[in-house]
Amino acid sequence: MAIIKKIKGKSPSFGKNCFLADNAAIIGDVVTGDQCSIWFGAVLRGDVNYIKMGSKVNVQDGVVIHGTYKKAATNIGNNVSIAHNATVHGCHIHDNVLIGMNAVILDHAVIESNSIIAAGSVVTKGTIVKSGSVYAGIPAEKIKDISPELVEGEIKRIADSYIKYASWYDEK
Repeated sequence: MAIIKKIKGKSPSFGKNCFLADNAAIIGDVVTGDQCSIWFGAVLRGDVNYIKMGSKVNVQDGVVIHGTYKKAATNIGNNVSIAHNATVHGCHIHDNVLIGMNAVILDHAVIESNSIIAAGSVVTKGTIVKSGSVYAGIPAEKIKDISPELVEGEIKRIADSYIKYASWYDEK
C-alpha cells in the first residue's frame, strides 16, 4: 500500500479509479482527479504548498513533485504524463502535456497545453512554454512546433497507455 500521510491537518485525496504503487509517497495537501496513476518510488510532497492534479495524469517511477513554501504551488492539468525521474516544482502544467524523463520544471514556470518538454531538459524559473511547442535543452528552449499527429501519437497515446498499465495491477 502506498505511503499516504496527513500533515498540518491536510490529507491527500484521490479521484475515482486511481492507481497508487506500493512505495509511492503522497503527503499532505495533494488532490488528484480521476484515472490518475502514481508509480513506484514517486513522491508527491504537499507539505509546504499544495499539489493539484486533473484527471488522467500519470506520475511515473521516481518522479518528485513539490512546491515552495508560501510562494509556489504545483498545478497539473488533465491528460498529463510526467516521465520517469522528472522533477516538477512549484509550476503550472496545463492539459495534454508530456514531461520527458529526467526533465526538471522549476518554480513559476508555465507549460501551456499541447506541449512536450524533452527528456533531460531544465525549464528554468518563470519560463512560459507556449502551447503547441517542444522545448529541449539546458536551459530549455523551443526547438519546434508540435504537429497534430504528435499530440495524438505521443501525448494522448502515452496518457491513455498508463490507464491501461495501471489496470494490470488490479489483476488477482
